[in-house]
Amino acid sequence: MGHASVAATVHDRTVSDNVMIALRKIIQAIDTNSKKLVKRVGLTGPQLVILQEITRMGEVTAGEIAQAVSLSQATVTGILERMEKRGLLARRRSERDKRRIMVRITRKGQQVLDDAPPLMQEAFVERFSDLQEWEQTMILSSLQRLVSIMDAKAIQAAPFLETSPIDNPVAKPDEADPRAR
Repeated sequence: MGHASVAATVHDRTVSDNVMIALRKIIQAIDTNSKKLVKRVGLTGPQLVILQEITRMGEVTAGEIAQAVSLSQATVTGILERMEKRGLLARRRSERDKRRIMVRITRKGQQVLDDAPPLMQEAFVERFSDLQEWEQTMILSSLQRLVSIMDAKAIQAAPFLETSPIDNPVAKPDEADPRAR
């Protein structure tokens, strides 16, 4: 197909078709990146961000992590339980306040973190920040309008580029979804 016929095909589509195609490409890019991350280190993007936050904050509570990563405490607690079972972090009661459970990363968790590739959102933020302020504002406005059009305002979302539910259990890399290979 020559250049002129490709342009004609794109031009023949409605603007709404082209918007839907762009959205689908974004979803596919996020999904592909998420599968690569699971295959490589056995963690979802949100799980990796939680490990990074624990490392950054030191010994911390689930509530403090939840606030830092914009997720519910229940979601974070579920993720922490699964990561503790894998030996990536440890939990213990606070010596000062026995009601508080403190979380810290283990050596194994630090090794997983050290081996992990950069998150997709890190590259996105870097590229996005290179845009002019007016263009950033225009993109944000357009996306917020799409959220409204799609009746997605009530959907809670943290700043992670992830297509699967955030609190899904994840297998170890060698047990990862074979479709991700």
